[in-house]
Amino acid sequence: MARHMSTQLLLLLVYGALCAAHPTTPPGKPHPLSVCIDAKHHKEKPGPEDNLHGQCSPWKKNSCCTSNTSQEAHKDVSYLYSFNWNHCGEMTPSCKRHFIQDTCLYECSPNLGPWIRQVNQSWRKERFLDVPLCKEDCQRWWEDCRTSFTCKSNWHKGWNWTSGYNQCPIGAACHPFHFYFPTPAALCEEIWSHSYKVSNYSRGSGRCIQMWFDPAQGNPNEEVARLYAQAMSGAGHPGAWPFLLSLALALLWLLS
Repeated sequence: MARHMSTQLLLLLVYGALCAAHPTTPPGKPHPLSVCIDAKHHKEKPGPEDNLHGQCSPWKKNSCCTSNTSQEAHKDVSYLYSFNWNHCGEMTPSCKRHFIQDTCLYECSPNLGPWIRQVNQSWRKERFLDVPLCKEDCQRWWEDCRTSFTCKSNWHKGWNWTSGYNQCPIGAACHPFHFYFPTPAALCEEIWSHSYKVSNYSRGSGRCIQMWFDPAQGNPNEEVARLYAQAMSGAGHPGAWPFLLSLALALLWLLS
C-alpha cells in the first residue's frame, strides 16, 4: 500500500515537473508573445496596420495601435492623454523624438507580454513593468534631453490638470532634465513608474527590448519576448525535462 502511494506521488511530481518544463497557454488567455494590453487606446488583438504614421511605422506588420493613434502620438498635446510635453517651455526636437518613440512602443508593440501586470486605474486595466530597455536606447534618451526642462521626476502622477492638460504642480520649479534625472537609469526607470528597467545588454544582443529598430531587418523584440517568456515560465533550460524524465524512470525502477 505504501509503495503504491509512493508511486502515485512520484508520478504526480513527474507530471508537475514536465508541465513546468513545457508550459502551455491556458485556453482563452492571449499568448504572451503577441498580445495587446488592456488599456485606453490599444486594440483588442494585434494585427497589420498599413498606414501607421512616422515613428510608429516599424510596427505596421503587427501592431496594437491604429493609424489614428499613431498620428496622435506625434502631437504635442494629443487626445490620447492630453499630455503636454512642453510643460516647462519648448522641448527640443531631439528630446521629443524619444518620447514619441516611447509612446509608439507603448501603444503599438505586441511584444511586451512577459511584462504585463494588472492595475486598477480608470484608464487602463493592465500596464508594463520593468521592461528591459537596451542600455544604448536609455543613454541616448538621457543625453538628447539634457538641455530640455521639466519640473517632475515621475510623470505618471502629481500634475495640475485644472486646465485640461498637465501643468507643473504648485511649487514645482522647472530645471534641466539632469536635475530631476541625474543618470540615464533615473530617467528611464522613474519617469513612468518603472515601466522600464535599464538592461545591461546592448542593442542586437537579443536580450533587451529596443525602442528603435529597422523594420526592414525584422522586429528584434519578438525574439526577446520569446526568451523572457520561456525564462519566466521555467522553460529557459531546454535540457531540463529529459533529465527529469530519466530521474523519474530511475526512481520508479527503484520503487518496483
